[in-house]
Amino acid sequence: MCGGCGKVGWRWCPECQARVPRLNKPFCEKCGMPTKEQDICETCKSNPPSYRMMRSWAVFDSPIQDGLHTLKYRRNIGLGESIAVQMTDFVSSLGWPVEMMIPVPLGKNRLKERGYNQVGLVARPLAFRLGLRYEPNALRKIRETRSQVGLTVSQRRTNVQNAYQPDPRVVKGKSILMMDDVATTGSTISACTDALRSAGAQDVYVITIARALSHHSLNRV
Repeated sequence: MCGGCGKVGWRWCPECQARVPRLNKPFCEKCGMPTKEQDICETCKSNPPSYRMMRSWAVFDSPIQDGLHTLKYRRNIGLGESIAVQMTDFVSSLGWPVEMMIPVPLGKNRLKERGYNQVGLVARPLAFRLGLRYEPNALRKIRETRSQVGLTVSQRRTNVQNAYQPDPRVVKGKSILMMDDVATTGSTISACTDALRSAGAQDVYVITIARALSHHSLNRV
């Protein structure tokens, strides 16, 4: 069944593929958040993130919102591959000088409970299509945290602080493409980027499947 609409016979039907809501310019050159002008947003100017650039393929809305839900809770491997196929040209067009892909990791308890990292269902086939090394163990979550859903911006930042540990043998001197499913406040992405940079990563670029915009409540993402 289609992960977006439930249509029988498809993992990701042509109608849902065509309806994916895309982020249009202008947006911040640093974090990719829509802005009034194509420049660096005020948030990035006042508190520059440690990653080089971040972009999101789609807006966190139907049908991609429903698709990500099935990835997260139903291990829809076929859907992950289908989304990777659809994302390939977009990521390739960015022209980023990266050599490996790392998915944002889950904690041990959540990984044991779910059995898989939903980000990896898209990241692995996408890395293969882009010709990048896929290194799912290069970054580990070493401290269990609360779910970010429903937390305020400041609570999210505190919640994930020092929660991630990279493998310096893998990341040192490398230009890395890190992937997450949804960009919200950027707290998790920043914590992961800081950890990678502290271990000697040369550069970190970030791609997310979707971006939650201001009208999306933090109680939903």
